[in-house]
Amino acid sequence: MSVELPFAPVDTIIRRQAGDLRVSSGAAEELARRVQSHGAALAIDAADRAGDDGRKTLMAQDFGVQQVVSRRELELPIAPIDRIARLRIDDRYRVSMDARIALADILEDYTDNVAGAAATLARHAARRTVQAEDIETYFALFE
Repeated sequence: MSVELPFAPVDTIIRRQAGDLRVSSGAAEELARRVQSHGAALAIDAADRAGDDGRKTLMAQDFGVQQVVSRRELELPIAPIDRIARLRIDDRYRVSMDARIALADILEDYTDNVAGAAATLARHAARRTVQAEDIETYFALFE
C-alpha cells in the first residue's frame, strides 16, 4: 500500500509534541504509514454503519463525530484523507466533506497522541531525536 498522507504535516504534528527534540524523517514516514492504516480501518467501520443505514455516503456521524471542526483548524490536508478513506472501502461509497473533515480530526488527534508518546520514549532513551523506532515501540507496547 502506498502512503497517501504527505509526511510534512505529520512531521509538523510530531514537532508540536516533541518540544525541543529533533524529528527524523523516518519517524514522520513511519507515523504517516500508521495513521493511514488506522484511517482506512476507521473508514471500513464507517462504511459498515452507512450500509446498515442504507446509505452510500459516509457521514461524520459514521465516524462517531457529532460536531465537525473547522477545516482551517486542522494540520492534516483533506484530499489525502479522502484517498485514505477510500483505500479499503467499496467504490460504491462516497465520502461527504464533513466525513473527510471528521476523519482528519480523528487522525490528527491520533497522530498527536502517538507523537507525544514517541517523544516520551525518545527522552526515556536519552536521545535528542524522535526516531522511527520510537513510533514502532509505541505500537509494539500499546496496540
